[in-house]
Amino acid sequence: MAQRITGKKIAILTHQGFEQVELTEPRKAIEEAGGTAHIVSPVEGKVRGWQKGEWGDEFEVDVPLDRADPNEYHGLLLPGGVLNPDKLRMEEKALDFVRAFFEAGKPVAAICHGPQTLIDAGVVDGRRMTSYRAIRQDLINAGADWVDEEVVVDQGLVTSRKPSDVPAFNRKMVEEFAEGVHAGQTA
Repeated sequence: MAQRITGKKIAILTHQGFEQVELTEPRKAIEEAGGTAHIVSPVEGKVRGWQKGEWGDEFEVDVPLDRADPNEYHGLLLPGGVLNPDKLRMEEKALDFVRAFFEAGKPVAAICHGPQTLIDAGVVDGRRMTSYRAIRQDLINAGADWVDEEVVVDQGLVTSRKPSDVPAFNRKMVEEFAEGVHAGQTA
């Protein structure tokens, strides 16, 4: 039986240039499992994805980061893409938003380059993780135990490497969101 997350709200924290499939497919999985997904961004109005080497579609921002309260969400999704996490990690409010999920023990899912934001939030030390290979050394330098696997779960933190991992990522992401708070997740 598929996991259900009925009544749970998930924040999708993103900026411009996210890998489009790493937002659209996980959002679809959240909604199909009964959850609600909100795009949260420091950008007001719309954010634009990156798809097949060029700019993709635009998506409405549901909640501007300035007005987003992490206490209102049950979990956090960080899509990848090269531009997106590079911009997010420069936003102190985004880093505070991420830290709040770890401090509360709430599940967090990050794919591809998404874990770059986790590095700057200071929450990867001692965590078993994977990511896009290009940021492998960055995670190791920040204290993560990096492995080359399709999907890795460590106390409510779900990570995957690339768009082709999205189906496995979605299954584990929804499972962790369904489980809820993890005592070992706290930063």
